[in-house]
Amino acid sequence: MTTTPTGKEARRYPERPIVGVLAVVLRGNRALIVRRANPPMPGRWGFPGGVLELGETVAQGAMRELFEETGVTAEPAGVLTVIDGINRDEEGRVRYHWTLVAVIGCWQSGEGVPGDDADEVRWLTRAEILELNLPTAPALLPLIDLALERNAHGHPGVTADDRGGGGHPNRLVVR
Repeated sequence: MTTTPTGKEARRYPERPIVGVLAVVLRGNRALIVRRANPPMPGRWGFPGGVLELGETVAQGAMRELFEETGVTAEPAGVLTVIDGINRDEEGRVRYHWTLVAVIGCWQSGEGVPGDDADEVRWLTRAEILELNLPTAPALLPLIDLALERNAHGHPGVTADDRGGGGHPNRLVVR
């Protein structure tokens, strides 16, 4: 009798894509980022996020992950983009397949302290991330660029003073 893997083991060689959420929170040109404590990508810097739970909307899931990982609270302000993360093994089989929904959060409170899946939390500009030569998740810098661009073009939902939302998401592919 074979058993079906559960929990994090079920994420390897999945039968279907796994939906994850990311919380993209900016204050001015500084992004709230975390150094991942656990797989995937331990030691790399990225946005707080994780697996969407049954019964949650993407906005609820992203804000839950934000609070669990950083202690920061934010109001969801719309989808920034959707990211396809597909990783294949040497034989071409899909090892991991993530569909990540990046949700913009308007900062409300908290400075950020490491929580359940984070080793460290920082508010950094894109330039500081590059200057410090931080190991980053593949989507971190493109997401920062997209959020800053959205903010610069008057699309609401990125800063705490601008609580709109909407717009059509762009799509990123991460391999």
